[in-house]
Amino acid sequence: MATVPLPTRPRVPDTSKAGPPPSYAKGNARRRPGFRREQLSGWGMIAPAAVLLLAFVFIPAILGFGLAFTNARLISPRPIEFVGTDNFSRLFTDPTFYRALLNVAYFTVVIVPVQSGLALVMALLINKKFRGLNFFRTVYFLPVVTSMVVVSLLWLFMYRKDGLINEILSNVSFGLIHGPDWLGEPNTAMPAIIILSIWQAAGFHMIIWLAGLQGISGELYEASQLDGTSRWQQFRYVTWPGLFHTRSLVLVTITIQALGLFDQISVMTQGGPMDSTTTIVYEAVRSGYRQQETSYASAISLVFFVLVLIVSAVQRHLTREKD
Repeated sequence: MATVPLPTRPRVPDTSKAGPPPSYAKGNARRRPGFRREQLSGWGMIAPAAVLLLAFVFIPAILGFGLAFTNARLISPRPIEFVGTDNFSRLFTDPTFYRALLNVAYFTVVIVPVQSGLALVMALLINKKFRGLNFFRTVYFLPVVTSMVVVSLLWLFMYRKDGLINEILSNVSFGLIHGPDWLGEPNTAMPAIIILSIWQAAGFHMIIWLAGLQGISGELYEASQLDGTSRWQQFRYVTWPGLFHTRSLVLVTITIQALGLFDQISVMTQGGPMDSTTTIVYEAVRSGYRQQETSYASAISLVFFVLVLIVSAVQRHLTREKD
C-alpha cells in the first residue's frame, strides 16, 4: 500500500542574524539622479526672499533692539553710549506717549467691529448671482487698490471747512447746517480718520469674508431650507459657524492694521490738533527722523512690538476653537 507524504510547511529563512537590506545599510548614500540639483534649485528660489527678509526685517529688528538701550542719534558727533533703560523710563513718563496709546486704543476699539461688520455685509450682498455683480465687486474693492496717500489727500480736501462734505451738508439742510472743520477740531479729527479708514480698507476684508462664504457647502443651505428656516436662522446656524476661521483671520488682521495707524495721520493731521490723532507709530517716526532721536524711537518701536504681540495673543486666545 502506497503512503501519501504529509505536506510540509515552507521553511522561513532565519533573519535574526541577517544584516539590514543593502538599501538601508547604505542609508541615504544612494539618491536618485538630480536630487542635488533640485536641492540647489530650491535654495536658489528661497535665496531672494531670505536675503530681503534678512536685510529689511531681521537685521533692523536686532539693531532697533540694541539701539533702544543707547543714546544714539541720527546725526551726532558724539559716540554711542549704553544708557540702560533710560529711554524706557523717559517713555513711560511721557504724556504724549500715553495720549498716543489712548488714541490707538480708541481707533482700534471702534474700527475693528465696524469695519469687519461692514465688510461682512458687503460680502453677503455680492455673494449672490445678479446682473452687474462684477461692477459692484469692482466698486467695493476699488479703494483698496488706491494708495492710502492718494486717498488721504482726496479726503483732506473733502474735510476742509469749505470742502465737499460741508457743502453737501449745507445744501441738503438748505443752509441750516454748517459743518465743522473736521480735521481742525480735537472732537472731530479722530472720527474723521476712522470714517476714511473704514471706507478705504473694508473692500479688502470683504474679499476675505467672500472667500469664507464660498467655502461653505451649499448642501447645508439646502438642508436648512427643507427644515423651513428663515434667512436669519440660516445665517446664525449655518453661515456664522462656517466662518469661524475666517472671522479669526479678519479680526486679527484689522487689529494689527489699526494698531499700526500711520499714513492717514502723517498726511492729514500730523498728530494734531492738540495730539488728538497722534499714534505710537507716528511718534516713533517723528522722534526718529524729525527729532533725530534714534534710540528713543527704537524704544517706542520695541514697546509697540510687545504691545502688538500681547493684543494678538489675547485676541487669538479669545477667538480660538473651543472643544
